[in-house]
Amino acid sequence: MVKQERAARTRETLIRAAAEVFAEQGFVTASIAAISRRAGVSAGGLHFHFESKTALAQAVEDRAAEALREVTAGRRAVAGPVDGNALQVLVDATHDLMALLAADVVVRAGFGLCADVSRTSGVDLRRQWRLWVEEATRAAARQGELADGLSPQDAASVVVASTVGLEVLGAGERDWLAPHALARFWALVLPRLAADRTLGVLVPEGAGGSAGVTGRDCVAQRGEIPD
Repeated sequence: MVKQERAARTRETLIRAAAEVFAEQGFVTASIAAISRRAGVSAGGLHFHFESKTALAQAVEDRAAEALREVTAGRRAVAGPVDGNALQVLVDATHDLMALLAADVVVRAGFGLCADVSRTSGVDLRRQWRLWVEEATRAAARQGELADGLSPQDAASVVVASTVGLEVLGAGERDWLAPHALARFWALVLPRLAADRTLGVLVPEGAGGSAGVTGRDCVAQRGEIPD
């Protein structure tokens, strides 16, 4: 049992070290030697757990995909979203994702690896995210939460393009992943996405957040709040 626990810890250390090196250098430039040094594990010890750099990259992607599934499963917006408000579920999920990207190098590296054209990835995290956002916007449409004339496909396209853009920019400059940056995005976009009856109750900084932007601020952008 002690050996198994030690082996599990070593494996976790290697995955995190690989993620750090991949995030800093990219898959092509990253070397097994650099990863083993970062992990404090010999090259032989690394190869005991992972046969190649590709296997390490796959392990990083798999962990990132698991973390993303936890975000989306926790914010499920299909049959009976939280409080019947699919748009708020979507807003909250984007905050969860950005917080995860900011805090977890494995998730950041996983997103970078799946977009790396120099290798064939077994995981497409951006597609996984896109499918969930499309699911959420369809739920919002069924509940009458989208603005008149707005299709769920168009709403999903805006959210996916913007959040993936923040993910890409945040890989190099962490401020793009900050809660206030995402809250400002939602404050600008929600008046175009949400139906009038929904807009005033939405919280751009995420339910329970504190980025300083409120649903009332969103409504004000339409000029609907008197002085």
